[in-house]
Amino acid sequence: MTLKQQLTEDMKAAMKGGDKHSLGVIRLINAAIKQREVDERVELDDTAVVAVLDKMVKQRKDSVTQYEAANREDLASVEREEIGVIERYLPAKMGEADIVAAIQAAIAETGAKGPADMGKLMGVLKPKLAGQADMGLVSTLVKQQLAG
Repeated sequence: MTLKQQLTEDMKAAMKGGDKHSLGVIRLINAAIKQREVDERVELDDTAVVAVLDKMVKQRKDSVTQYEAANREDLASVEREEIGVIERYLPAKMGEADIVAAIQAAIAETGAKGPADMGKLMGVLKPKLAGQADMGLVSTLVKQQLAG
């Protein structure tokens, strides 16, 4: 079952079960996916859907930070709940050791030597780790690995 099919099935279950909160978030996810499909005139596969979900989580984390800075805990908690629903559809996150192993494999594959090769290395890593790792952490670890 593809991720889009899973979302549709979960939306039906939320409707039948009366879970209004999950239903609303799943509808937001479906709308974001449909918007991207219309904009790009393509049918999104699971990898692209995961990218949409990652973007949605990142947006909500930014909102939580802003709401907390403004002392609006009520709004921040709503965003955190939405993050929880969205993360149900994301693959399990990789541990730091697994990320470092993937970076070292990519370094061997590309022959990267120093910081100047970071863009080439990230270009190889991004498709492999999308949805499985925080790309900010990956970037930091790549810098460490290339620095020596």
